[in-house]
Amino acid sequence: MKDQMSVTINGVKKTYRDGTSYLAAAKEHQKEYPCDIVLAVVNGKLRELNKHMSDGETISFLTVADPVGFSVYRRSVVLLMLKAIQQMGEETGRLCVHFSVSEGLYITIEGMPSVKASFLKKVKAAMKELVKRDIVISKNSIGTDDAIELFGRLGMEDKKKLFHYRMASKVNVYSLDGYHDYFYGYMVPGTGYLKAFDLFPYDEGFVLQFPTIENPGVVPPFEPEPKIFQIQKESMKWGRMLDITSVGDLNEHIVNGKVHDLILIQEALQEKKIAEIASAIASDPSRKLIMIAGPSSSGKTTFSHRLSIQLAANGLKPHPIPMDNYFVNREDTPRDAEGKYDFECLEALDVPLFNQNMSDLLAGKEVDLPVFDFKEGKREYRGNTLKLGRDDVLVIEGIHGLNEKMSQSLPRENKFKIYVSALTQLNIDEHNRIPTTDGRLLRRIIRDARTRGTAAKDTIAMWPSVRRGEESYIFPNQEEADVMFNSALIYELAVLKIYAEPLLFGIPRTAPEYPEAKRLLKFLDYFVSIPSESIPINSILREFVGGSCFEV
Repeated sequence: MKDQMSVTINGVKKTYRDGTSYLAAAKEHQKEYPCDIVLAVVNGKLRELNKHMSDGETISFLTVADPVGFSVYRRSVVLLMLKAIQQMGEETGRLCVHFSVSEGLYITIEGMPSVKASFLKKVKAAMKELVKRDIVISKNSIGTDDAIELFGRLGMEDKKKLFHYRMASKVNVYSLDGYHDYFYGYMVPGTGYLKAFDLFPYDEGFVLQFPTIENPGVVPPFEPEPKIFQIQKESMKWGRMLDITSVGDLNEHIVNGKVHDLILIQEALQEKKIAEIASAIASDPSRKLIMIAGPSSSGKTTFSHRLSIQLAANGLKPHPIPMDNYFVNREDTPRDAEGKYDFECLEALDVPLFNQNMSDLLAGKEVDLPVFDFKEGKREYRGNTLKLGRDDVLVIEGIHGLNEKMSQSLPRENKFKIYVSALTQLNIDEHNRIPTTDGRLLRRIIRDARTRGTAAKDTIAMWPSVRRGEESYIFPNQEEADVMFNSALIYELAVLKIYAEPLLFGIPRTAPEYPEAKRLLKFLDYFVSIPSESIPINSILREFVGGSCFEV
């Protein structure tokens, strides 16, 4: 009987005894990597390190410095924290992981209106002790009915409800020293990997702070971002008001026939917020430059249209000014490190011309505004002249709208800055949050396929580049906003599912983008779908699925 197998690791053939784990091979190859290995890539598919190798496999490894590996690390630290709190034996209420803050996650504990530093000190000590013991994190596949019974017994009602609406016959449950939980995604093989983390009391809860992907061994200082935090808290409040905080809650509303009213209420809440922003602008006649910015697929275009309608209802005359019209000519566009045109850097725009045009308009002069011809890659003038009257305002949209360098010569009192982003307020369950980037990526995949004929695999391939641009040019300026608007709709992922699934299934299994497509498909499988017929024609969601009354 054969007791050896042959595999190829990083292009080199190796022989191992049958039953050898990926972990054993990872330890052997760790010296070739600058950071801890946390996952194996086997024949193009992700595998946890505690699993066993098979004959003929082609294997490489991912570390905490890779985006997928970094997510594995963060997720595992959450499990570590939950186990530490459980073993402390203190009476605590339901713990809920909410959204990103600084480099960590904002977490609350029911029954604790404010989490004390002394409590977090004990949690941190318990976590460090578990790390020191290097306990194995195991995974077991159990029947869905058994999972529903298990999580009901453990008081994890969100998980119980989640699996009630799931068709899969099996559920993977992670175990750590007697603590059992479900997580959306992979884990590290043991607690010994989880050395870098910190805990900070904040607002009504606390923040579990992680290292950064650029420096995975060091936890940075906690730097709160109060404006974005408050808009996320407001979205949490909306979710509670609608009695929907998790995917299971949403599914329950859908199957009980309550989705029509849900859509109308959520859309009304957004319209109310837009109306409030318009009223704030109209209350100060000096606010002539309405500058809107936000990351990709946040619905900025539809927001701008709807804001313009509300401004008009307040007696103002809005004029749209796309910042893209101030691109420099194609041959003058800076290039990135790979030699490609960098359309997202500030230098890709004619900043002096923008400032001159806006200054002239504020001074009451008539200005011939440029239009950028994207096909020819050149700026043109087509007689688009404008002169501001008493009630005229400019609605300026572009990724650099919040960057003071973009409008450096313009008086601050004339500017009103708005940050728009799709901040998903829905959680999968009490311990699994939905990253806001997942919602935006799905929006982008659907819109690109519909309006540009771009395949889903191509959108996924360019997404890391889009994210790098956001990290460089948008997120650092978000706290400069006068107001923030959350464009995410609590029901939207159930609608996007119908449009996204065929596009994602179309990605070949051999494509480098397949693992991400598979992850998104698994994620969408949590949702009961909603047809799009009930979505209003002015909804932000129409910008992506089609049927909008605006030119988007």
